Amino acid sequence: MPKRGKNYKESAKLIDRSIQYDVSEALGLILQTAKAKFDETVEVHIRLGVDGRHADQQVRGALVLPHGTGKTKKVLVFAKGPKASEAEAAGADYVGAEELAEKIKSENWFDFDVVVATPDMMSVVGRLGKILGPKGLMPNPKSGTVTMDVEKALQEIKAGKVEYRLDKTNIIHTPIGKVSFGKEKLADNFNALLEAVIKAKPAAAKGQYLKSVTVATTMGPGIKINPLKISS
Repeated sequence: MPKRGKNYKESAKLIDRSIQYDVSEALGLILQTAKAKFDETVEVHIRLGVDGRHADQQVRGALVLPHGTGKTKKVLVFAKGPKASEAEAAGADYVGAEELAEKIKSENWFDFDVVVATPDMMSVVGRLGKILGPKGLMPNPKSGTVTMDVEKALQEIKAGKVEYRLDKTNIIHTPIGKVSFGKEKLADNFNALLEAVIKAKPAAAKGQYLKSVTVATTMGPGIKINPLKISS
């Protein structure tokens, strides 16, 4: 076990690990336990009652959080011709084609947070699957990052669009903002995320869908939320 710092231990004392809080109480505690000298990110971790190894039980999607994430994302767009010009005009940080794919491969270049591609560029981007995939950067139509509407995709990402997807242990990890947002804005973002995840419930999922829901700051302890108090 890693050694915990003094602030973490003090924060942990405020949390009763034997109970599951309602959303408002948990987010109130989040603000109390955030003791770092920087504006910590608040993350939600959702364990689902599905088996992501089966295609019909995959849970994946994206949404624009009502108050954004508090972080401005750098966006790389794979496009050519008029669509490349559209991407530049819409505020893409990097726009290109084969030359950017080569830069990623040969220089291990990752100065971006999101990758968007027009469908005609997927033959180029597809060759980067083994590099982008493990980092969660591969464009996907379900998350709106493979699209001809490059301008809309960029507007949504810059406005605070987040992607949610299962990891190998059937848990979704998604940021919902910064501590400085305050309880009300964090609650709005939390509710929007949970609503999207609940709507994305696969027909093949059986039994309890929301197994556990935890919120935590970058440096703080996890706070469990009662999944039965979240409308599904």
